[in-house]
Amino acid sequence: MRFLVSNDDGIYAPGIKALRKSLEEIGQVTVVAPDRERSATGHGITVFRPLRAKPVKFKNSSAICYSVDGTPADCVKLGLEALVEETPDLVISGINLGPNLGTDVLYSGTVSAAYEGIINGIPAIAISLNTWSDPDFSYAAKFIKEYVPHVIKHKLPPGVLLNINVPSTDPKGIRVTRLGNRRYIDVFDKRTDPRGRVYFWMAGEPENLDEDNPETDVNAVKEGYISVTPVQLDVTHRGFMEELKKWPVNGG
Repeated sequence: MRFLVSNDDGIYAPGIKALRKSLEEIGQVTVVAPDRERSATGHGITVFRPLRAKPVKFKNSSAICYSVDGTPADCVKLGLEALVEETPDLVISGINLGPNLGTDVLYSGTVSAAYEGIINGIPAIAISLNTWSDPDFSYAAKFIKEYVPHVIKHKLPPGVLLNINVPSTDPKGIRVTRLGNRRYIDVFDKRTDPRGRVYFWMAGEPENLDEDNPETDVNAVKEGYISVTPVQLDVTHRGFMEELKKWPVNGG
């Protein structure tokens, strides 16, 4: 099996190290990841300057690795179109420090790297760890090593990726879930710099509107389960199309 690995925490982050070492046990690994943290960059790409890819060698590793001065989406796009000689069987992004639940997928550089995989016709997985402190990536690394052969065997539908979130402790099992209804209540801390200019520092906390729904990824991880959510590229609301056609402004 051939894997293209990326993330948004940077190529030297412990999560991608755990993922790389685990996948090296079952296949050929190429890592193309940002040279520094690029969290919450979404699906931004670099178009107004060149990208630079620097070869990186890790001790006792068989992986071919590149550090890129771009976004996670840049990394996967560059990897698939310029750096990887053989088409990978799977694009895997992570292991992210912190969860990517519900609407997090819209902001997440981790999930966007996986999205770039399916945009280019390659099955993809994004995997995140549900903690921000004292992370133990061993459970997530063990799970992904055991899970990806099944993904390759059974195949994902075109345009679909798997968004996986793993508890920070030994998981109770696996749940197939949907994205939770989650939003962030942003709190902007207004401050003044030494020159007297006002600036804002964004903080805030997530609000889970359907946290107790057993179908959601939020609930699964809260209860100690690994959540596996199929997320599709096509976000068209097909059910509303016929109604929209009836609007006079649309020719109805």
